[in-house]
Amino acid sequence: MLSVLIPVYNYQCLTLVETVHKQLVASSLEFEIICQDDASEFYTSENNSVSQLSHTTYHLSSTNLGRITTRQQLATSAKYNWILFLDADVLPKSEQFIQNYLNVLKTDADAIYGGFAYYEEAPESHYSLRWKYGKTKEQVSALIRTKAPNKIVISANFLIKKAVFLSINSQIDSKGYGYDNYFGAILKAQNRTVLHIDNEVYHLGIEDNAAYLNKIKQAVETLHLLHKTSKITDSDNDLLELFKTLKTYKLHFVFGSFYKWFQKSFEKQITGENPSITLLQLYKLSYICYLDRSV
Repeated sequence: MLSVLIPVYNYQCLTLVETVHKQLVASSLEFEIICQDDASEFYTSENNSVSQLSHTTYHLSSTNLGRITTRQQLATSAKYNWILFLDADVLPKSEQFIQNYLNVLKTDADAIYGGFAYYEEAPESHYSLRWKYGKTKEQVSALIRTKAPNKIVISANFLIKKAVFLSINSQIDSKGYGYDNYFGAILKAQNRTVLHIDNEVYHLGIEDNAAYLNKIKQAVETLHLLHKTSKITDSDNDLLELFKTLKTYKLHFVFGSFYKWFQKSFEKQITGENPSITLLQLYKLSYICYLDRSV
């Protein structure tokens, strides 16, 4: 028995739902699919048509609640003890996607992460930052993810026990972006068993370079806040670990100055036609150092 939960915001989810629904029906498993739309302005009529599929519902919120609250509502309303979260802008890579998850349900894992993938063909240059970052940092095999199971936990595609999710997600009280790291840290703190498998979804909803850079800045701000409030340790995140090392030797003042002096130059290159992921990592590091020296 499985509840598939899909948070939706301004994205067409019909293709995803039809794909997953077909696989669920073929599995002969008792299931439900719930789509929770967070007050979208677009695609609502098209997305509402998923309700015509068996065991599938679509709810449209009257107000924007944010990603975390929407997920909490989805999990609370789920009938079954195992819940599969899929972002609306993904598509399963395998025709055996559902079966691959069902094959590992009998393990002792509390959460199972399938992974992320990107198509090989590069998008237009003004969308290349998200694609390059995803190919470099997110498209990681289960073998590598397993070495540090709580670090690369992408919430766009994971299976988790309902009670475990509700326990963890209820501790996150912000509408901000970039809380996957915190979710992974709580999994670790609660000694939850995390299993990684190669059962990827393609990420389709790629933002333009400027929009994604803004999201990256939000994620760095979230990471700094979590560090400042002692909700996450340096061992839970590579960027934070490097930042803490620099701070130990008072070098974060220097790197913070890099952001102050070269912000515009960094951003021009990163949002340009051929963004450098190495420069993006330096940008993130200098930004978190700048945030820390500004408090």
